[in-house]
Amino acid sequence: MPMDQLNDSIVSEFVLLGLSGSWKTKVFFMLTFSTLYLGIIVGNLFIVILVFADSHLHSPMYFLLANLSLNDVWVSSTTVPKMISDLLKERKIISFYSCMTQIFFIHIMGAGEMVLLIAMAIDRYTAICKPLRYLSIMSPKICISFVIAAWVTGVVHALVQFSFVINLPFCGPNKVDSFYCDFPRIIQLACTDGDKFEFVVAANSGFMSMGTFFLLLLSYMFILITVWKRSSGDLSKALGTLSAHITVVVLFFTPCMFLYVWPFPTSAVDKYLFIADFAITPALNPVIYTLRNKDIRVSIQRLYKKFGYDSFC
Repeated sequence: MPMDQLNDSIVSEFVLLGLSGSWKTKVFFMLTFSTLYLGIIVGNLFIVILVFADSHLHSPMYFLLANLSLNDVWVSSTTVPKMISDLLKERKIISFYSCMTQIFFIHIMGAGEMVLLIAMAIDRYTAICKPLRYLSIMSPKICISFVIAAWVTGVVHALVQFSFVINLPFCGPNKVDSFYCDFPRIIQLACTDGDKFEFVVAANSGFMSMGTFFLLLLSYMFILITVWKRSSGDLSKALGTLSAHITVVVLFFTPCMFLYVWPFPTSAVDKYLFIADFAITPALNPVIYTLRNKDIRVSIQRLYKKFGYDSFC
């Protein structure tokens, strides 16, 4: 897209209304989100380092988990640092170009995460339902292909959305009732009838979010039914394996569906819901996978023993 087409827009910056409240409330939010962001960076990078440093974790499941952790770091970094820095500012400004860039990367990472969650569901299905063929099906080549597919899907999805929004004329209102830029709220500021563009957002992001969510739920239900039939009703082992995955899927997709399936923001609640995707879920993922996963806990124990902390755990 030629840069001179971008300059046709009169609006050169947007004002983010952000999170409202008293000075004490804003300080509280700043400390809370700073702590969450630190947890996101440390927790997710720790999982990445653990997976690549411990040979016992060199398996398809943990390779995909490491990539999911990296994706969580990137997706939170597109919004949370800006949100934290804006909390104590009277006027929260983001340039037109920075806003478009933020939107672009949010959708690359968001769509990429969906593909990675699908890949992890396939991995669990193969491990539980086809254990003898697991290593041949989930080969290193296939795992790398999943990661490449995640990035390609993310870029294609973002470009499709971006191609509709980038040509919209922005010549009047520039206040965004949110702490970040995204298609639904930005489209409403365009000096044109945005109905068809909002429909495109719903058809693209909404269908992708809802379709992926129900596909994942159906896949996990199929796994549980298969295990139930084979083990005479004993689902404890399968539930133990899948509980972390199901928890992450629900946490990630609930805000996505609220925003994109109904792409016409009518309530300030929408922006608070997405805090879950940008700050809460990425911070909880390392905790969820660590507490629910015996291999990760054992790996942490080995790491601490290696450095002389035998009393850990």
